[in-house]
Amino acid sequence: MIFKKSLLAAAVSALVLTACGGSSSGGEETNVEPTGFEFTATEMITNLTNDVIVVGYQNLNSEAADFLLALQSLVNTPTEENLLAAQQAWKDVRVPWEQGEAHIFGPVDALSIDPHLDTWPLNTSDLQALLDSQESFNAEELATFNDDVQGFHTMEFLLFGDGVTTNEKHITDMTSLEREYLSAAAEVFKGYTQTLYDAWVVANNPNIENSPAYKELLLTANNDVYASQLGVVEELINGMIGIVDEVGNGKIAEPFGSSISNIDTSKVESQYSWNSLADFTDNIRGVQNVYRGEFLGQSDKSGIIDFVSAADAELATRIDAEIVDAIAAIEAIIRRIRFTI
Repeated sequence: MIFKKSLLAAAVSALVLTACGGSSSGGEETNVEPTGFEFTATEMITNLTNDVIVVGYQNLNSEAADFLLALQSLVNTPTEENLLAAQQAWKDVRVPWEQGEAHIFGPVDALSIDPHLDTWPLNTSDLQALLDSQESFNAEELATFNDDVQGFHTMEFLLFGDGVTTNEKHITDMTSLEREYLSAAAEVFKGYTQTLYDAWVVANNPNIENSPAYKELLLTANNDVYASQLGVVEELINGMIGIVDEVGNGKIAEPFGSSISNIDTSKVESQYSWNSLADFTDNIRGVQNVYRGEFLGQSDKSGIIDFVSAADAELATRIDAEIVDAIAAIEAIIRRIRFTI
């Protein structure tokens, strides 16, 4: 996969040649055995931390709040209009999460928030057993359930249906108990997005003993987690490589099988809403966010592209073009599906 190889080449060439490895006591970089170029990483790391990662989790938390309100409205007023609004709110909160998978390190991993929010596959048998055996649900109880009956895909299944023949569930198809489960699950979900955001921005977080705000670990880069700014850059690049590999060799390749005749749609994540291709696109857009240092339309910000360009401007441009091409290729799949349907 050319796109993946380019990122790997960037990691190898940039990190081997890097000259931003250390920090002085005043927080400015010192060149440690420079072997090819000089790069001042403070601006890039500050931008990626504050204006890409933290803003992304803030956006996720805000969309989660809107999603919870939409589901509460659905419970209180179960109309077709409110169901459609809740379905759209699910798709809206999915966007910052999928883009954030390009930097899925730190609290999202340490606090096990990833499996709490996005465990796949969903355990439909256990979910149905819960709906068949209980008369009511609340957030406190639901938070104790296994991850495979809460989070994104549980709510997706209840909102959209099984996704086999259509992704258009109607309000007449939804029971009051399903709506109650949805509202409780969304409340738990919102709690996790708040915990994730707080872990990045709040010092002495009760969820992480004796810890500063996680963003400060990246910004200072002279601590037990990141000994230098080079460690931060490696973390960021490895995050990009990881999601590119997952999309190309997992999310797309596994359902596709060995040929088009062997496609197994049961392996496609977000299959109930038919949102899978949007997920893949947002995964790569997340890579683009980190690479360019841009989020929500920002421009003229410092990103990994500037770091790579300091070592090899041609390689930096090539990687950027391949990210654009990868997004376009996934969007072409979307167009083909819409055309054939």
